[in-house]
Amino acid sequence: MILIKVENLVKKYGDHVAVDHLSFEVEKGQIYGFLGPNGAGKSTTMNIMTGYLAASDGLVEINGHDILTEPEEAKKCIGYLPEIPPLYPDMTVWEYLYFVAELKKLPKAERKDQIQEVMEMVEIEDVSERLIKNLSKGYRQRVGLAQAIIGYPDIIILDEPMVGLDPKQIIEIRELIKRLSENHTIILSSHILSEVSTICDHIMIISKGKLVASDSPAGLQRLMRKSTEVDMTVLGNKEKADKILSEIEHIQSYSYEETSEENGVRLRILTENNIDIRKDLSVTFTNNDMPVIAMSRVEKSLEDIFLQLTETTPEEEVETAGEEEE
Repeated sequence: MILIKVENLVKKYGDHVAVDHLSFEVEKGQIYGFLGPNGAGKSTTMNIMTGYLAASDGLVEINGHDILTEPEEAKKCIGYLPEIPPLYPDMTVWEYLYFVAELKKLPKAERKDQIQEVMEMVEIEDVSERLIKNLSKGYRQRVGLAQAIIGYPDIIILDEPMVGLDPKQIIEIRELIKRLSENHTIILSSHILSEVSTICDHIMIISKGKLVASDSPAGLQRLMRKSTEVDMTVLGNKEKADKILSEIEHIQSYSYEETSEENGVRLRILTENNIDIRKDLSVTFTNNDMPVIAMSRVEKSLEDIFLQLTETTPEEEVETAGEEEE
């Protein structure tokens, strides 16, 4: 089931195009990661999807409702946590969440019970009577999540939910997001690539306002792996290794790496057209009295893929210098 449909979305600020004919769909029941460098258009896109900003052109449908022509119906389907949570520091946690419930027009009879349920869900019951300004960064993020969850929307959108948190708080928020995904579709933007690969079912990478990749973490690695790289260590000498490698097909190039293995030769081998030649390598070297003591396929990390897809030229860096980060 398609919950969000974005079609040819454009947002311009004068001559600057922040979002450039962006199109994608979000299906029910998954955690989506929205990645991109500063200034790529992530926050702008999220603000348009949630109705905080108007698009210059294009269509955004939330659960079948056009965000422009049916804003109230569309917004009922979304809970939003901006990068800076919209909190009132002089309210207690309970007062603030009750205020949010009123804004979202929850039936009066349901408000107290739902607030209690949401506080238990994000584990903030023990600070319900404390002023928000006296809470730690981690607890304020939890309160921000609680306001997004109130009303039990189908979709929860989180903009950089882990920025400024310490490692313990990041783990706690990560586990909380996983629990929320059991009943909600989650979209989150983040610069912490390891977190995105750990937590997300699907990743969308945006660069210069355009979608440059959209797939699962494993699918992105397959997509970017146009050749196979093998790291292997054998016992013997380089001259003999050169002779053996010259007899094996589909090798694009190879190089020698440093190794601490006594009498060992470490090779980094690149093959053509993503062909896996590990079996040929193992058999051929062993038959030529050069035992293989280690062999592994080198996988591109999500960081490698991100940098490759969002790489900018020096000229582009000069053009974007001084632009306000999102």
